[in-house]
Amino acid sequence: MRLYNTRTRSVEPFEPLRAGEVRIYVCGMTPSAQAHLGHARSFLFFDILRRYLSHRGFRVKYVQNVTDIDDRSINAARETGEHYHTIVDRYYAEFKASMRKLGVLDYDAEPYATQYIAPIQSMIRELLASDHAYAGRDGIYYRVATFANYGKLANRNIDELEAGARIEIDEHKEDPLDFALWKFAKPGEPRWPFEPYGEGRPGWHIECSAMARTLLDPVGHGFDIHGGGADLIFPHHENEIAQSEPLMARPPMANFWVHGGLLLFENRKMAKSVGNFEPLSDLLERHDPQAIRWLFLQTGYRKVMNFTEESIGAAAIGLARVKAAYRGLAPATDGESIAAPELDRRMEAALDDDMNTAAALAVLYDVLANSTPSREDLQYWLGILGVEPNDSWLEEPEAQITADLAAKIVAECNALGIDVDTAALAPETAIEKLVALRDEARRDRDWAASDRLRDALQRCGIELQDSKEGTSWSVAVSSRSI
Repeated sequence: MRLYNTRTRSVEPFEPLRAGEVRIYVCGMTPSAQAHLGHARSFLFFDILRRYLSHRGFRVKYVQNVTDIDDRSINAARETGEHYHTIVDRYYAEFKASMRKLGVLDYDAEPYATQYIAPIQSMIRELLASDHAYAGRDGIYYRVATFANYGKLANRNIDELEAGARIEIDEHKEDPLDFALWKFAKPGEPRWPFEPYGEGRPGWHIECSAMARTLLDPVGHGFDIHGGGADLIFPHHENEIAQSEPLMARPPMANFWVHGGLLLFENRKMAKSVGNFEPLSDLLERHDPQAIRWLFLQTGYRKVMNFTEESIGAAAIGLARVKAAYRGLAPATDGESIAAPELDRRMEAALDDDMNTAAALAVLYDVLANSTPSREDLQYWLGILGVEPNDSWLEEPEAQITADLAAKIVAECNALGIDVDTAALAPETAIEKLVALRDEARRDRDWAASDRLRDALQRCGIELQDSKEGTSWSVAVSSRSI
């Protein structure tokens, strides 16, 4: 098995530091606001990585933290009059409900930063004693100049970082690159005693270092995988390394640093400030959670990905095909899986190649088209990908052209310049008209027009089947209607 390691900027063979055991720490939610689909993409990948490592025979300890104290939750509490943890609890409960819908496995440990104040303070004391930290007027800061490897994870040099650094108005530190380990309390803010330095709260970066050390590496010999989104590489993960490794007996902090790519929403970065944000919980009401998983599996985890209504519609069609094939497979004899060594070999080859889930889906499509695995064999590998069949998969779908679908068909016809009289023309007739035009384009070898018509139908959830006798069509069914 090979994984891309941000620390070395290369794909490397993966071997655990301890025989048979893999320890993973993933930076979790800061629930000061609603989760979005970008969060989901990152956590879904690490869920699949965890499942596959277990398939490979490793005992996996998976830790994903909760940053339950930060500036944003404090500011939200100040604006609303609520206790900051009431806000955190509400948003985190919503996030966890979304993760359950998406089929994410429970974590082995789910540490909250405010439950680890003692380990955080212990680590800060060690950094102060070794001169890697200093107490200022408004807090305790990490002294970046004392760590020679600062910037290596992000592949940035100190001069470059210093050029872009700035000191906030209320910060009092020796160097612009220094960062807060402990923030002395301001009036009305949550606080914990820290003798002899002063009441306050931890900085963001030290929280993860302390929780990872306590739960995965108390002896300071490092753990296997530290994960998160690519947006966390700098400064968060860079700062974790800087404050952790000087205190370790045997660095590095993590053997592999694994980062998921960013997600665009309709070709733009998701942000409330530009009106391009939909809460994850709302999105899961509109779309099949398994189709969302299927969509993410189609793109390499390190690549930037664009989520569109068209792409989720196409993913739902692909998943519907797999469900139809699943219904047609025979159960294994006596309830036991028939050995499928070729399927196992090909799926492992795909996932061993830096978790190439797109290649894994291609294997499944090919196997279903050209052979007949048992239902249990298919179910096993779908489970590794986190798209686990349930009883509804065995029910024949009853696809219908709903009012929404009819409106989509009319809109697509209008966009293509095809006149549709909505009062007189039934949706089925409009579909037939589009199919006939596509057939004509194919006969004329006008492939561009053929593709435009096919894509228009696909966006409406209409699945085409080409054969020597002609083209037939059907309505793809997502599990919303099963």
